[in-house]
Amino acid sequence: MKFERMHWFGIVFGLIIAISSYVVFGLSSLSYFLLVISLLIVLSPFVLGAILSQNKQKEKEEMFLAFSRDLVENVKSGTPISKGIVNLRTRNYGALSPHIMKLANQLSLGITLTEALNTFAKETKSKVISRAVGLISEAERAGGKIETILESVAISVNQIDKLRKERKAAVSNLVTQGYIIFIVFIIIMLVLEFKILPMVTDLAGNDGLSVNVKKIDPTEFSMPLFVTLLVQSFFAGLVIGKISEGTIKSGIKHSFILLAITLLVTTGAKVLF
Repeated sequence: MKFERMHWFGIVFGLIIAISSYVVFGLSSLSYFLLVISLLIVLSPFVLGAILSQNKQKEKEEMFLAFSRDLVENVKSGTPISKGIVNLRTRNYGALSPHIMKLANQLSLGITLTEALNTFAKETKSKVISRAVGLISEAERAGGKIETILESVAISVNQIDKLRKERKAAVSNLVTQGYIIFIVFIIIMLVLEFKILPMVTDLAGNDGLSVNVKKIDPTEFSMPLFVTLLVQSFFAGLVIGKISEGTIKSGIKHSFILLAITLLVTTGAKVLF
């Protein structure tokens, strides 16, 4: 990952908050809360960068659909596919435009269509585009009706995009339920730590019966409960991402959100209680 200005800004600002909180408040509950905030500030640019990168990849796939349709129209009018790509290089295809421009420039320099398309697919880093480009390359080498293959590719990419959007809409309620269940889980853990455990620190028998129970120190359970919450938040986020968008990588943003909620709520509760 290339460090950009926002990454360095987050690191410097986070370190300033962390050092200031330690100097002013020492190792108190408030300083731990501020340290959590500083950690989230440091990590936020990296998570934001990953989210923006994923969104850019989705935009490339959506724009590839528009590019495929335009290319089909050019080829149907009798224009060779290489010439059609060159003709389309000045159109705006968003995040895909630089890749199309490079593809057209390579074809203008005399590089073969297959080699240029393979470079195009490799640099876009999209499985959808790679599969489509593979079909176009095979059709071009085989000498078949390239316009038919291009039209089939456009239909296929359109169906993939449509199915992805339908799945995301269908599971939106499940994503919301996942967040609600996790918040309820945090509340249960906080009630257990701050209400129930202190009530059982001194157990004594009644009616002449005595029960020898070792005195429980609630602080001994704080760390296991905290670790449980962290593990739950991390994997719950990955599951939500897998369900909603079909990839574990998409769950990074959900894991970060749940981890942030966990850290802020647990350390904030210690400050208040």
